[in-house]
Amino acid sequence: MVTTPSDRSADIKRKARDLGFTHVGIASAQGLEPEGALLREWLDRGYHAGMAWMTRDPHRRSDPREVMPGARSVIAVAMNYFSPAQHSSAREHGKISRYAWGEDYHDILERRLALLEEELRVLFPDARTRRYVDTGPVMDKAWAVRAGIGWLGKHSNVITRDLGSWVFLGEILTTVEFEYDRPIADFCGTCTACIEACPTGAIVEPYVVDANRCISYLTIEHRGEDIPGATQWDFQNWVFGCDVCQDVCPWNSFSEESTEPAFSPREGNLRPGLPTLTEITDEAFRERFRKSPVKRCKPSGMRRNARTVLTQHESHDT
Repeated sequence: MVTTPSDRSADIKRKARDLGFTHVGIASAQGLEPEGALLREWLDRGYHAGMAWMTRDPHRRSDPREVMPGARSVIAVAMNYFSPAQHSSAREHGKISRYAWGEDYHDILERRLALLEEELRVLFPDARTRRYVDTGPVMDKAWAVRAGIGWLGKHSNVITRDLGSWVFLGEILTTVEFEYDRPIADFCGTCTACIEACPTGAIVEPYVVDANRCISYLTIEHRGEDIPGATQWDFQNWVFGCDVCQDVCPWNSFSEESTEPAFSPREGNLRPGLPTLTEITDEAFRERFRKSPVKRCKPSGMRRNARTVLTQHESHDT
């Protein structure tokens, strides 16, 4: 019988690891400050670009009790997705962010979190739970930091000491009370490698990313026939996302290959041909990127992204 908060924490962490999560931490479901204030300042500066949904109820995002009344704990999890495969450096190949090489992480983590919720209800029949994987009004990175999974790097990604930043995040809000973990130190130190390497200068200051300049935002979330500022910057052949800031991070030298087969690179995702992507039909796009994070940018977005890169090549040649 699990009785004390310490026993509960040990038990649920063990079950989370059995489900394939590489990291798990638990935090008290209190309001997130100063994280909430920093989010509101980020929004006020317009750094969310076209992601208007982020402006809706920012106060709700920073307090899980407004999302689920009665919440006492946030169980934060992370799953390693690193693959040692490398992007093609060939001019005719586009680049897809490493996180999107395999199957959609939302589906993988959702299924595992659903199983963890079942375990919670077996242990605590009266427990209420709600799970999130990069969806809904929950600050995934802030909770991973608060629960001691890692620290927020200057590129705004969570960095773990043992595996670096190639991890997916998720969490469960619950009414169960646990023993809580403490945040760990920030080990970025004086390093500014990510800031210096960003192709578009999107990391405008340590820990702050301006989405208006971020290749990941521009190639995934931005909607429109053209990409603002594309004539000013070199996208370095990125057509979906961008890994530059993580590729140069010294902490990612500790990365280990993920044991999750679903995150292995799909055929064609390492060396997608730019000319093919500029002409990909809606039907071909849906078939090629079925159950893939890449579907987020939509067929028209992929065609636009590939055209943008090819236009940049032509501009540099003249």
